[in-house]
Amino acid sequence: MKSISLYRKAYRADSQGDTAPAALYGLSQSYSGLYRWSRNPLDRQQSQKALEDLVRQFPDSTYAASGQELFDHGATTGGDRDTVADVIRSADVAVSAPPGGSQEKGISKPAVVEGLRYWSNPRYTRVVVDADSDAVFSYHELREDPTIGKPQRIYIDLHNSRLSNQLQRVVPINDDLLSDARAGQYSKDTVRVVVDIKSSKTFKIFSLKNPFRIVLDVWGEESASVASSGPASPAAGGGDLPSDKLPQSAIVRQLALGVRRIVIDPGHGGKDFGAPGYLKNVHEKHVVLQIGQRLADKIRSQLKCDVVLTRSQDTYLSLEERTAIANTQNADLFISIHTNASPDKRASGMETFILNLATDDEAIRVAARENATSTKNISDLDSILQDLMQNAKVSESTRLASYVQQAAVKQLKRKYKGIRNKGIKKAPFYVLLGAQMPSILVETAFISNPKECKRLTTPTYQDQLCQGIVDGIKRYIEETHPVAFEGAAYQRERG
Repeated sequence: MKSISLYRKAYRADSQGDTAPAALYGLSQSYSGLYRWSRNPLDRQQSQKALEDLVRQFPDSTYAASGQELFDHGATTGGDRDTVADVIRSADVAVSAPPGGSQEKGISKPAVVEGLRYWSNPRYTRVVVDADSDAVFSYHELREDPTIGKPQRIYIDLHNSRLSNQLQRVVPINDDLLSDARAGQYSKDTVRVVVDIKSSKTFKIFSLKNPFRIVLDVWGEESASVASSGPASPAAGGGDLPSDKLPQSAIVRQLALGVRRIVIDPGHGGKDFGAPGYLKNVHEKHVVLQIGQRLADKIRSQLKCDVVLTRSQDTYLSLEERTAIANTQNADLFISIHTNASPDKRASGMETFILNLATDDEAIRVAARENATSTKNISDLDSILQDLMQNAKVSESTRLASYVQQAAVKQLKRKYKGIRNKGIKKAPFYVLLGAQMPSILVETAFISNPKECKRLTTPTYQDQLCQGIVDGIKRYIEETHPVAFEGAAYQRERG
């Protein structure tokens, strides 16, 4: 299993460093996943050992909190207690009881299932189940059974849950992949959501918090083959340009299409104001919308690409909807625009993130703020990344992030003093989960910093920033898709 080798190698390379806790946590999760398939007790023991090493060696790490929670559920004991694999399997699809309550004692308030939503195109569908509070859930895939007229289907059981009276219980989908999604009160304390499948290659299920929702991503044959066409490679850190070249097969495949459509995602919006600015009445949602619109105009005029904005006005979008827009629009690149913030008003600089395990506390803090959740939830989220990362364009995303970060900082330094390059970072951002194209999240500057807040509100600074981002995108296209880029430009000149 490649992830085991990667995590073990990462731990051995820096067994006392900042990346070690994440490596041990990932190693434990990887062995747990392997045990589910192999049922080999040795795999279970390796999972347990990695957890024990994590909690013993790094008790103050954010990841240790998640490991300790598994211990508290009996993961380190024998006898008739839960096995490590059982506990971690539950952690993959469950959330812990809130402070002061115990789900095991049955005193927690039932979650209310309030909504079923979906987005789709012919090759991809995302279904989201909304609840008013955290819920433990499990899921199963059932094969088609012609003898009783039942199609292939996936069902999700939300335990200690009930249906809202206002819920639309049957949501017709009728795309190329799914027929519909329907919800029912399966038992007194269990809500079952069933999705009928017409055709699919693979699917992934994960949960997000604040508010709680379960996300089901389904891919068809073509999109699944493209998404998994190469192994995910570890992301580079610190802002250095990756030296490795893309696999030749990946380059050949992508040259046939090039970069034709880019989705720009101005973060936050509507009821979600984002981070407050140092200056009065300045909020992240307004600043990033202005930047996003400027960036879209520059991309259209200079790169001649189609651009889709997830929002073009002050409207609220959930994080999972933004990713779904990128996927259903068949975007070739996805760029989410944000401003950073810190309690320390002196904090400054620009940094660009890709989806991956967070390896330092600052990255966890940034992801927690943008995800509107806690730092502990960020550590819990790392456990599902192993399944999702096989579809993530890690190498290409790292390359795109490096070019954008380098070009934007270079452009800003031409006009402004004190521009700090914070480099390329990794963290599990909700908005990047499940993206089927190279995707990055740009923290443009610190809106909490007096100087940077003022700059962020000026058209000149926004223009320079956007020009730098465009330059980075252009270099990515030229380096990764040179034939497609030149061919597209030639065709547009002729047309």
